[in-house]
Amino acid sequence: MSVAGDIDLVEEYRAYLERFEGIAGPGEFGQFIKHNGRLVKKMRYDEFEPKYNEWREMLSAYNEAIASGDTINDLVVKILRDRSCELLLDPPPTV
Repeated sequence: MSVAGDIDLVEEYRAYLERFEGIAGPGEFGQFIKHNGRLVKKMRYDEFEPKYNEWREMLSAYNEAIASGDTINDLVVKILRDRSCELLLDPPPTV
């Protein structure tokens, strides 16, 4: 089982490709587009999987901190923001 638990990474990857193609149209892997002021690469599955898993871990840590009223580490916020952009996902509120 992956870090993402019961999340189907193949389905998440397909959704990522749909988001990418919705923004840039069909294109080659390795192609870069500008998204939210950053250059974002069209990733192959082997590039996507670790970034998605890291995003899920950071999102979980962020949500736990918010729920318990803890101070949120700036690094967690930065990683969440960066990975959200790379995965073409909206960051959680207040990030």
